[in-house]
Amino acid sequence: MLKILILLSLLLPAMSQAEERKPLLMEGKKTLYQRVLTRPGAKVFSKIADKTGITKPTFTRYYIYQRKTEAKQEWLQVGPDSRGKTIGWMQAENTAPWKQQLTLAFTHPAGRERVLFFKDSKDLEAILSADSPANTIAPIRKIVASGKKDPRILSIEPEKPADINENFYLLPILQSEEVYSGTSGVNMLQVASVSKQPAARGKLKMPGSGDSSQLLHQFKASVVFVIDSTISMGPYIDRTRDAIKRIYSKIEKAKMLDKIKFGLVAYRSSVDAVPGLEYTAKEFVDPVKVTDGKDFLAKVKNLKPAAVSSRLFDEDAYAGIMAALNDVEWTEFGARYIVLITDAGAIDGNNKLSSTGLGAEQVSQEAKYRGVAIYSLHLKTPQGKKNHQSAEAQYKTLSSTPLLNRSLYYPINMGSVDEFGNIVDSLAESVVKLVNEAYQGKAVAGSAKSADAKFGQQDNKISSAEKISQDMALMGYAMQLSYLGRETGAKVPPIFKAWISDSAIENPRKKSTEVRVLLTKNQLSDMYQVVKSITDAVLEGIISPDSFFTQLRSAAATLGRDPNQINQAKNAKLAELGLMGEYLEDLPYHSHILDLDEETWMSFGPHQQDALLKDLKRKLNHYQIYNDDTDRWIPLAEDSNPADYVYPVPIEMLP
Repeated sequence: MLKILILLSLLLPAMSQAEERKPLLMEGKKTLYQRVLTRPGAKVFSKIADKTGITKPTFTRYYIYQRKTEAKQEWLQVGPDSRGKTIGWMQAENTAPWKQQLTLAFTHPAGRERVLFFKDSKDLEAILSADSPANTIAPIRKIVASGKKDPRILSIEPEKPADINENFYLLPILQSEEVYSGTSGVNMLQVASVSKQPAARGKLKMPGSGDSSQLLHQFKASVVFVIDSTISMGPYIDRTRDAIKRIYSKIEKAKMLDKIKFGLVAYRSSVDAVPGLEYTAKEFVDPVKVTDGKDFLAKVKNLKPAAVSSRLFDEDAYAGIMAALNDVEWTEFGARYIVLITDAGAIDGNNKLSSTGLGAEQVSQEAKYRGVAIYSLHLKTPQGKKNHQSAEAQYKTLSSTPLLNRSLYYPINMGSVDEFGNIVDSLAESVVKLVNEAYQGKAVAGSAKSADAKFGQQDNKISSAEKISQDMALMGYAMQLSYLGRETGAKVPPIFKAWISDSAIENPRKKSTEVRVLLTKNQLSDMYQVVKSITDAVLEGIISPDSFFTQLRSAAATLGRDPNQINQAKNAKLAELGLMGEYLEDLPYHSHILDLDEETWMSFGPHQQDALLKDLKRKLNHYQIYNDDTDRWIPLAEDSNPADYVYPVPIEMLP
């Protein structure tokens, strides 16, 4: 027994040391480890002296545990995660440092020119700084469009979108520089990318090509109505049924029942508050399972307005939309639409009657993630007059789209049943036209370039029915592009390092890329705890304003932050308290929360303080969705610990 105890006493310290082994820290950081991305052909060797190694996939992320120099060659001992596991040695020259886990996603190319990848930042800067960037870039685009090679350009964005949400790709940001294009600030970004298929000599590789007309024969569309089914909505429920009955008749005659599907979700409010409401959200028709018009009408036969009133005038619209987003298998369809129909506002995520805990911005993000466009038909009835302004603001945010300079929001004055019916008819007919033309091989528009003049423009004198028809055509075209991109497996361009503009060169106000921050499980958990601490401090500060920053200093101490930073001057900004993790430092974004100081907080009125509190609470609920969504967590190295999987968080969703 004594020998066993002695042996254990020798083994335990060794085991403890192995478990405690950590990667090298970045210079000047206390919690961030050194990371690299592999270049094409990078190999891992068991020992530095070995002659043969194992080639690793390009853009695999590794943590650095040791650095050694032998024969004037720098070597890195690397591991797939930060948990002490190492797999061997790599030559440093075959890797690229990755200080911030940032990656880019292209915005939808409809309505803008495709992104050009420049070999040298000076060439890109010269164009952005020109008196007329659009005129300066035009001859370069002409050369590229012809398939010839311009020495300044390495590659071009695929014509068909590469969807990062459905097929994750890594387009890491290596560095950035800010320049001015006209009066707008633009970020020049150095990014890394790679292709397994090199371009033919003397010609520029054009990714995302394929037989579009043949693929569009399989293009399908789904429209899911999310309808408020409370007491006042009877006439609109009946009119929606009537519209779908008529449109199904046309679909059947056109023999397109397999191409166009309609679904329906009804919602009310909290059944805990009012049990007589029967349900908060309920799917009546699943578009994947419905067969024809008779089947649809049979499934909605029992859909009737509620027999009792809800606790509030606002209803739980977000519950209805999230039910549609979560319960429908959207990947079955190329065109994906939700049509919200309501005469009331939406219960905000901070209200105790909310079943989702989300706000318009978070629900909109979830729809964009699934490639679903939300159309909001807001019935401005006289009964809801006091509610109209706040509801309009909610639904404009909910139905925002980066493709148009407006929201997919359609107010119906006085709640006119006739006007509402005309809009629903027009919407449904537009979907039939879209799919029918796709089946015939006709795209709504020939290319992103040809649609430029149409996107964001609209005649204000046209009717609401005509307006929604125009918007459906534009959005339908964008969804065709997305569908073709998915079906042809559109990839990011075939380069390793290049410079791009984060905004369209011809129009700096239109973004061409979106930044995603790749957070690990631990970082997301830490961010949740930090935002929760700030939320609690805000709540305490609303009750007693003087205690807000005292609470934050206490939270920073509890979370184990640097005590030297915690004892900052009284009017230090929140970011200077050391509360936020180092992984959020130096990111290319501005936070109104982190820029908040005690003096500014004290100047806030009750409304501003309450708005800040509600925003933080909605973000917390959204972070919980991120954490629970196992499908969106991505390993960046083979055999890495799940704690080092990453989640691509849109940068605007950070605190």
